[in-house]
Amino acid sequence: MSDASSFGGDTKIGQSILGPYEQLFIRWAIPRLPPWLHSYHLVLSSIPISLAIILFSDFAKNNPLWLWAVSGLIVLQWITDSFDGALGRFRKEGLILWGYYMDHLLDYFFLAAILIGYMLLLPDHFKYLQFFVLTVFGGFMINSFLAMATTQEFRVSHLGVGPTEVRLVFILINSLIFFFGKTYLGGTLPYVLGLSFLGLVLIVYRTQRDLWEEDKRRAVKHRTSTSTITKG
Repeated sequence: MSDASSFGGDTKIGQSILGPYEQLFIRWAIPRLPPWLHSYHLVLSSIPISLAIILFSDFAKNNPLWLWAVSGLIVLQWITDSFDGALGRFRKEGLILWGYYMDHLLDYFFLAAILIGYMLLLPDHFKYLQFFVLTVFGGFMINSFLAMATTQEFRVSHLGVGPTEVRLVFILINSLIFFFGKTYLGGTLPYVLGLSFLGLVLIVYRTQRDLWEEDKRRAVKHRTSTSTITKG
């Protein structure tokens, strides 16, 4: 079992476009949260939020006004997801390993709930694209987790895009569906999928390159230290 004191998953590296402004807001808000609210409340709140997103997306099939409720839930999940770790560190709650596991597991459920919601909204002939969208977006998460396991550095932002920017994309999509109809989303999915796949390829290439170089550096260091011991 990992030692929480040496665990790197509770600290995120990398900067997104909106990251500095987001951190200013978080630092301002955390001391003002009510004392009865704990970090695990914020983590677990993704469960009812995700279920409500699926339910409201189903309602939106007949009344697109429900898409604004879905967008509101996306904002709410951003707040809870942004505040949970910061609140735990501020109050020294110590739920580092549990928080890492549950937070990112429920982030996946949240993503799946949004895509299930779009599957409910899309015409049938576009629904197969949802499988590929989930596969690509899941690839970003898997890359972050595998890289963290090897480097003890948890990077969730790539090429200036992080979870906050992705949530804004979903809100934009909801707005476009409301104003222009479902066909717009179906027509743009191949382009979103293609750009996302190219981004994933670039990130995987950079990650494996950095790990390759780190392996080579460690191998040279090991050979040097072994040679020094032998000579001594």
